Amino acid sequence: MDLKPNEKLNIDNILKDIDKYKPKRRGWHWREGTGEKRQIGKFEYYDQSKCLDNSQPLPAAKYFNNIDPQSKSVITTEIASGRFEDDIRRMRMAAWHGADHIMVIRTAGQSHFESLIEGTPQGVGGIPISRKQVRAQRKALDLIEDEVGRPINYHSYVSGVAGPEIAVMFAEEGVNGAHQDPQYNVLYRNINMIRSFVDAAEAKSIMAWADIAQIDGAHNANATAREAWKVMPELMVQHGINSMFSVKVGMKKKNICLSTVPPTAPPAPSMRLDLPYAVALRELFSEYKMRAQMNTKYMESSPREATVTHVLNLLISQLTRADIQSTITPDEGRNVPWHIYNVEAVDTAKQAFAGMDGLGEMVEIKRDQGELADTIRELKERAILFMEEILEIGGYFSAVEAGFFVDSGYNPERNCDGIIRKSDTGVGEGTVYERDIDYMAPVTGHFGYNNIAQYDENLIDHPAALIGGGTFEDPSKIIFIDELDENDNVNIRLEEVEELRTTSKIKPEMEWLGDGIILTTLFLPTDIRTAEFAAIEIGKKMGLEDVEVIHKEIMQQAEGTRIELKGRFVYTIDTKDLIIPPTPKILTEDEIREEIKSKPMKIVAATVGEDEHSVGIREIIDIKHGGIEKYGIECHILGTSVPVEKLVDAAIELNADAILSSTIISHDDIHYKNMKKLHDLCIEKGIRDKIMLLAGGTQVSNELAVESGMDAGFGRGTNGAHVATFLVEKRREMSHED
Repeated sequence: MDLKPNEKLNIDNILKDIDKYKPKRRGWHWREGTGEKRQIGKFEYYDQSKCLDNSQPLPAAKYFNNIDPQSKSVITTEIASGRFEDDIRRMRMAAWHGADHIMVIRTAGQSHFESLIEGTPQGVGGIPISRKQVRAQRKALDLIEDEVGRPINYHSYVSGVAGPEIAVMFAEEGVNGAHQDPQYNVLYRNINMIRSFVDAAEAKSIMAWADIAQIDGAHNANATAREAWKVMPELMVQHGINSMFSVKVGMKKKNICLSTVPPTAPPAPSMRLDLPYAVALRELFSEYKMRAQMNTKYMESSPREATVTHVLNLLISQLTRADIQSTITPDEGRNVPWHIYNVEAVDTAKQAFAGMDGLGEMVEIKRDQGELADTIRELKERAILFMEEILEIGGYFSAVEAGFFVDSGYNPERNCDGIIRKSDTGVGEGTVYERDIDYMAPVTGHFGYNNIAQYDENLIDHPAALIGGGTFEDPSKIIFIDELDENDNVNIRLEEVEELRTTSKIKPEMEWLGDGIILTTLFLPTDIRTAEFAAIEIGKKMGLEDVEVIHKEIMQQAEGTRIELKGRFVYTIDTKDLIIPPTPKILTEDEIREEIKSKPMKIVAATVGEDEHSVGIREIIDIKHGGIEKYGIECHILGTSVPVEKLVDAAIELNADAILSSTIISHDDIHYKNMKKLHDLCIEKGIRDKIMLLAGGTQVSNELAVESGMDAGFGRGTNGAHVATFLVEKRREMSHED
């Protein structure tokens, strides 16, 4: 079931026989071809990986033969619409733009579930991690990675009191990466400390068997603390605790990724604060992988603001190291998972890394002297002092009970505003029991003793052989449970949008197919409070339903406010009823240049009649604006308010190949009359069959121009490439006629 780039991903095919599907592979995949120089198009790159077979280049790539460099860092996008069938489509979009780490955000409540969820209704602010959802998305990604030509890592969360069960399911279903950090459970989900660490040992063992890459949760401290830039020593301690715990359980260091989130964002002097932390962290944990991510603490609803912070973070990644580069979007500030921003964030990372390619060959960090060196040393010392204090007080549990963590004091200073948990309380307290001395567990990826040796010493590393293999070795033993809710499941949801999936009818969408949501930007010359409610009323008068303001920004308190408005468009558009003109043909720049070089071309141009407008014709002709001059066409502009007679006489005098006539004014149909007059005058002078006549302007269409005797007309949206292409092809046609 191969995907075709020009065909939609068929969700019905993905769900067909899903109970029988097995993932093609397991384990994490790092990008290939890194660490070597490579030629991409006309440029040599130092820091890029292997290119994709199929991809969507950046908009500006059209100026560089549509090259699409792929960074050495794995690029993340996060998916969380609540409907996995729609998220699958977003995964494909993200993969085409360069994402190869697809993180599926779980519902917050699932961290508290006490068992594996086999079937469940859709989530809010995330999606439920059920086997069907995971398998369907992995199946889709197996197809998508074949389409783009690069393995794609699928990722979710192994947390909560059902962590080990979820880890098992992830290992069975081909999940490649996961968040796992017992400290996260303790501090942010109030799960009992003993239960959290016991669960983590089992979950990490399973992840190690499945070669699943682990990302920790230490970064949540600087997303939670009141003054995040003061918890940098604590962040390094949390990284150290989880990393070494994972190593001791059996996880390979190459699969352990530290979530390196900068503690600040502008308008703070973020580079001076964040860069020393990044360097210190990478030096302390040089054997581990780094996963760079923006800090959601400072994420507001402005896409521009988020993008600037993102790019500064990417600069730190380029100067230091980011094995995985995450791409948080303004969704965090808007609580609106608009999938367009996911794709734009992937493009931001791709664009920034391409632009900074080879930066390390030209600049270097002043590591050994000055403020940077002093700050790095200080951060390391404070982290070591923090760890020593934990040991002195009696260990991690005692430190949590004393409120050491997420305290906004700059250690060893304390503000006494940290998170306090007790070791004998919390979710799952009292549910951990010591194993009997003769405990036996013939299962793969198990943590702790299981007495297998007394049965067969040769099976210590393969205990499941005692039972003919478990689900890891024999996937046929997995019991697949389909939808449990007869009223809220993927089948019902797909039926509701059947018309939009299988016919020519479409609706705009934000999160889900057919949701009808659109976003529009307005400026209102009033204060922010008035602008908000005026915008809602404007949205209603535009025919939108469920109107809400998702971003408001003061331009100046007396002069006005920028508003971004979200609303639901209730109508459906049938594409078969649309009148769509053919796409204008555009030759490549090289094709046009070669043609003009081999056979020079000369044109005369002017704004005719009593029209003083010159901007339009300058846009078409001037080299500065990408006009036809850049192809080597000899251009003679006579100016504005030029009589038609003068334009024709100049063409004869210069032996021009074409006349370009611009006209904006349309009262009394003067634009019609001037085009017809130009045509008639060329006939009268005996040159009509030897010269090309083109007209342009905001009121001009090709149909109107041709009716008036022109060879072609160019209206809004026209650029120099359109006109140059027509000139070249029309001259070829005329030559053949001769």
